[in-house]
Amino acid sequence: MMHMTRILTKLAFVLLAALVPVSAQAQAALEGRWANPKHSVIVKVAPCGTALCGTVSWASPGNKEKGVTPGKRVLSDLRPLGDGLYRGRALEPKRNISGSATVRQDGPNVMVVKGCAVLGLVCKEQRWTRVS
Repeated sequence: MMHMTRILTKLAFVLLAALVPVSAQAQAALEGRWANPKHSVIVKVAPCGTALCGTVSWASPGNKEKGVTPGKRVLSDLRPLGDGLYRGRALEPKRNISGSATVRQDGPNVMVVKGCAVLGLVCKEQRWTRVS
């Protein structure tokens, strides 16, 4: 019985160790610079604490006039759920509305950002592309 307990304990540690790199790799895959559909905003996704955040790194002059300025954090507390899906918070700076967000990575160069506000009743989804 004691031998079986040791085997199961070692197996649990091996499985846990195998899962950690997958989570780190998933986060690393989302890191980088992403352009919105109109290519009028570029957001840099990078680690912030134990999660990922998205900060505006460039905005068109028209967006800057509407409050979308470099340095503005528009995605925060993004945490991987598995299979390229993340959950966190989003800010729509033009209207100063924040709410829940899901980000789904569709391949290496596309992420789908969905933000919801007003108790999840108002949602908007956009496909962002990776910028090299």
